Amino acid sequence: MVRELVISSYLFIFRIFFNLFKLFPQKEKTTFVASFGDNIDYVIHELKQLNDDEIVILKKTSCRVDFSTDESQKVLDFETTNLIHFVQSIYHIATSKVVFIDNYFGFLSVTDFKPNVVCVQLWHAAGAIKQFGLLDPSIVNRSERARQRFIDVYSRFTYVVVGSEKMSSIFRSSFGVQNENILRTGIPRTDFFFNKKLVNDIKHSLHESYPIINDKKVIMYAPTYRDSQLNSANIALEIETMYQELGDDYVLFLRLHPAIKGKFDNKYPEFVYDLSDYEDINHLLLVTDLLITDYSSIPFEYSLLGKPMIFFTYDLESYTNERGFWEDFESNLPGPIARTTEEVIQQIQSNQFDMDKVKAYANEWNRYSRGNSSQNIVKAVYAEEERYEAMQ
Repeated sequence: MVRELVISSYLFIFRIFFNLFKLFPQKEKTTFVASFGDNIDYVIHELKQLNDDEIVILKKTSCRVDFSTDESQKVLDFETTNLIHFVQSIYHIATSKVVFIDNYFGFLSVTDFKPNVVCVQLWHAAGAIKQFGLLDPSIVNRSERARQRFIDVYSRFTYVVVGSEKMSSIFRSSFGVQNENILRTGIPRTDFFFNKKLVNDIKHSLHESYPIINDKKVIMYAPTYRDSQLNSANIALEIETMYQELGDDYVLFLRLHPAIKGKFDNKYPEFVYDLSDYEDINHLLLVTDLLITDYSSIPFEYSLLGKPMIFFTYDLESYTNERGFWEDFESNLPGPIARTTEEVIQQIQSNQFDMDKVKAYANEWNRYSRGNSSQNIVKAVYAEEERYEAMQ
């Protein structure tokens, strides 16, 4: 009840300002609302090659990308206590011709855009394991008003960007969008993996920054968040056991989800490197020899590198009941499942990974991600804008 009251009050204020600013003239401007930011960063770089439109970035505190290094673009704090930035943000959303977002944003439920506005959902995951959107099991506990708000948000999307037909089908079910709303361009940040020079430069830089990886292999542990653990950085993987069994040959890169507020207490700094705040996880994947994850979306992109992965699903039953999966979880993974730390270690030591399965997984989920996704998006979106103007 209190939650809905807070949300309704926020949206009421947002609507008033939005409708006021909507009376102002539109500008040749693109506004990006960044929760994760990596896909947005690639699109911005490509957009600057096309035109000199004004670029505004509304950045949430969870966003790790530092957009402030480029003075040609305006960066504002979004959904914080900064009231000036709050009002300015609404102004830019209301007066832009193109709006990109990379997550669910409730404010869209009250933004009745002008007919020529193109709103693009650059969803932060290249694929999906757990259910979300209209099929998220948790929404049955929400009010009718909340469920209608979700529908209103999804109805604002002109396009939803996908990297595969499989994800296209998932978005149509999750967001209730039609086939014509699907933009089959590939995922922008995957362009990175196809840029050989940049890949080599990043690898070289990481080997200089972390010289230990010149002598030892890298295991990355990247778990997703649990709703009940957002304020704690405690992890289920038994670090001491990992260290004792694997410390001679491996180091462990820890990458916690950005939703986690707590700080990890590192008792083994010579073995564990907490890189949760490192800006771009795709950089870290380049030097990762083996990925340990669970229900995260990281494997979709990591599979492009053709490397092994283990799915540490110690809470599979409870997580299944809480979140739900799109399909049978265990039969569609590109790597083995482990339920305990001991099983993780056994999988690593046995080194029996089916790399053909990894390759097939990469092809299935990255069908349209072939190194030119950012360019494809910019061409498609701004051609749509030009078509609308030509019709007027």
